[in-house]
Amino acid sequence: MIWKLQKKTLLPLQIFGYGITLCIGITIALITLTIYTDLKPILQSESNVFNDNAVIVNKKISILSNINKDKIYFTEEELRDFEDQDFVKEITKFNKATNFKIFLSSDIFNIGSELFFESIPDKYLDIESDDWKWVKGSDFVPIMMPEDYLKLYNLGFAESQGMPLLSEKVISKAKFDVHLSGSNKRQSFKGGIVGFSSKINSILVPEEFLNWANKEFGNHKENNPSRILVEFTNPNDERIIEFLKEHNYEVNKEKMEKNKLIFFFKMAFVFVFVIALIIILLSITLILLSINLIFQKNKAVLINLYLLGYQIKQISYYYKLLISIVTLFSVFISLMITLMVRSVYSEKLVSYFNFEISNTFIYTNVMIISVLLLILLNILIERKIRNLILR
Repeated sequence: MIWKLQKKTLLPLQIFGYGITLCIGITIALITLTIYTDLKPILQSESNVFNDNAVIVNKKISILSNINKDKIYFTEEELRDFEDQDFVKEITKFNKATNFKIFLSSDIFNIGSELFFESIPDKYLDIESDDWKWVKGSDFVPIMMPEDYLKLYNLGFAESQGMPLLSEKVISKAKFDVHLSGSNKRQSFKGGIVGFSSKINSILVPEEFLNWANKEFGNHKENNPSRILVEFTNPNDERIIEFLKEHNYEVNKEKMEKNKLIFFFKMAFVFVFVIALIIILLSITLILLSINLIFQKNKAVLINLYLLGYQIKQISYYYKLLISIVTLFSVFISLMITLMVRSVYSEKLVSYFNFEISNTFIYTNVMIISVLLLILLNILIERKIRNLILR
């Protein structure tokens, strides 16, 4: 009987408007989160560096650089000048092997070559291997190799010399002999490739190992860096290019442009997601205003029900149930639309890029959104009825 009475107080058009606007907002939010989550592995696979706002900077090399090789290094004053720029977030020096020889050989591949080692802090490396650790006394040296080096070997050297082609998986399983010599000392280690980098064009080893090797085999002098890793607050800042040109610094322009695209990509997703949240908030505001109008117009009915002995929870139950059903239906429609949109582009992503797509995170997001909306709306509806009756 109470439901029949409460049903007459409703305004169907406003309930329908709430469902439509909520569905639009949640659909935009879910599609935005889904596309970003699906594309994130692709963006991360482009680089083994965490921060997409970081680029490698070095001084330009000219014929005159041979006259005074110190000119290719960054002085402390130049580094401080770089750090003082408000578009620079952080600067990290490349640590390198100084004044000792490194020779790498392999009996399996019958190759040997002198190499150079560099290192940067581990926080800039996105490498999942547990082998990327070195402690004093360890015989194994983990190595990170540029992807381009492997391509040059396979497509250039190996093909012309009739040597076997090596995939990343094959070379990662191989072990090499790493020989260090300097300061009248020699020592050999076992080395292995544990990761590949597409952004840092250098052969990297753990910073702990290189610091120890420099002290053990080097000249015990701290040399100025010839390359630095610079993290920008905004890679799209026009002052960056002007500063680099003014000081005769150079960066990989392709990487710089890629960073700009990634930055715009993220900003676009943030903007769309914020718009979706605004639409959701507007839909919630719409239904709350509508409910408040319904309650005000039917204040006498609600008070009489309370005086007849109905509890506030009983009076609010019908409204909470109706709004909950409309909310869940809107979320369900949003989920269906999101899955349809995802099916359109997911097949191409899977065929172009080698990674799996899972729906688990979508269902998790839908559950979280549904629970939060239901809790919020139920609390607000009951509170409005309580305030109206007991006021």
